[in-house]
Amino acid sequence: MLIRPCGDQAVIIDFLTEDATAVRGSVLDAVLALNRSLVGMQVPGIIDTVPAAQTLLVTFDTTQITPSRFAEIVDSIRLTPSGAAEKASETVEIPVVYDGPDLEAVAKHTGLSVEQVIEQHSNTLWTAAFGGFAPGFYYLIPQSPLWDIPRLESPRTKIPAGSVAVAGEFSAVYPQQSPGGWQLLGTTKIPMWDVDRWQPSLLKPGDSVKFVQVKK
Repeated sequence: MLIRPCGDQAVIIDFLTEDATAVRGSVLDAVLALNRSLVGMQVPGIIDTVPAAQTLLVTFDTTQITPSRFAEIVDSIRLTPSGAAEKASETVEIPVVYDGPDLEAVAKHTGLSVEQVIEQHSNTLWTAAFGGFAPGFYYLIPQSPLWDIPRLESPRTKIPAGSVAVAGEFSAVYPQQSPGGWQLLGTTKIPMWDVDRWQPSLLKPGDSVKFVQVKK
């Protein structure tokens, strides 16, 4: 991995192919493994960690920890397959009405029936890997390989808030009305982002997510 400065009080860590090899998974698995290690160590001076698909941004208080000392701590962490597979800190259940307009298209792509798509999506335990795109939007990865779903050839201009969607290996919930090209499986009434909540985002990196089918 490569550690580069990002302003005066942050560094960004770029992960390499050998890091993925170390955890016997993907580059994202390596990102999540290091993030879990740093969070678990509770290093004085680290303010926040922000994982992404191939990088980890770490902000810190330079009166408590210097960039060089932080680099030494990172170098001391050994990424292993067991570290990448540790259980998430919390499980969040999201009730879903599976009424999405793309259910049949996803079923056709996967060779499953609509009922089997719903069953597999709701029976899978997902991990909140990283946020992006919009406040409260989290890229969820399956804890066991599932699908690779193509995005729509022509994105929709308006996707309703609460839409449960899939694209590539990921699933997600749209926190607000916005354009988007993900395939829609259903809807939830749980707000993914609420500024009046003590933690505005319903999810945080490392959470386990379980979609629970409900009827209208």
